[in-house]
Amino acid sequence: MKLTYYGHACFSVEVGGKVLLFDPFISYNELAKSIDVNAIQADYILISHAHQDHVADAPAIAKRTGAKVISTPEITGWFGKNGVENVHMMNTGGRFHFDFGSVKMVNAIHSSAFPDGSYGANPVGFVIEHSKGAFYYAGDTALTMDMKLIPLTCKKIDLAILPIGDNFTMGAADAVLASDFVECNNVLGVHYDTFGWIKIDHAAAQKLFADKGKSLTLLNIGETKDL
Repeated sequence: MKLTYYGHACFSVEVGGKVLLFDPFISYNELAKSIDVNAIQADYILISHAHQDHVADAPAIAKRTGAKVISTPEITGWFGKNGVENVHMMNTGGRFHFDFGSVKMVNAIHSSAFPDGSYGANPVGFVIEHSKGAFYYAGDTALTMDMKLIPLTCKKIDLAILPIGDNFTMGAADAVLASDFVECNNVLGVHYDTFGWIKIDHAAAQKLFADKGKSLTLLNIGETKDL
């Protein structure tokens, strides 16, 4: 599975011959200046919640690429008002089969409001199951016991993509527990370093995982890796 990291909580995954883009926040991210947002391709765009640092570039990318936006009814409705008609609405607990595999929408604990302050509904995470495995993107979330349901209801997770920046989401120590809950020792960290409140000590975070026999991958912005 080829994954490209675009900074903050934005990344794309090539799976089943399609490109899935998650939570695009690039042109407003000072750390992602090297990324040409107009060159990013997507067949699907998955949005975990309505905050600006997860939706900022999504309408423009969706219109340019024709990608289908997958999110909650409130968020897909907002995209519709912003000129994006190719959407698929889901809600927490639901699963739907697409041409690349399936998406299960799972619980996240956070807040959610659009950049204009309007209601953004409940935040979510996603479990993507495909022919070669499965991965979990937690979205912005606190550590939650609901994560223990994922191994009971989904394929075995090969990769857990977890926020580790603390302050707005769980930090690295809670992410270690989250990896226990979802029964996956292979973790990609996101949602760190972008702002002063979420700058982390990379070596210390990776040591927390290594001490538990786990792997924490921290990619450079723009880096692509098979995971």
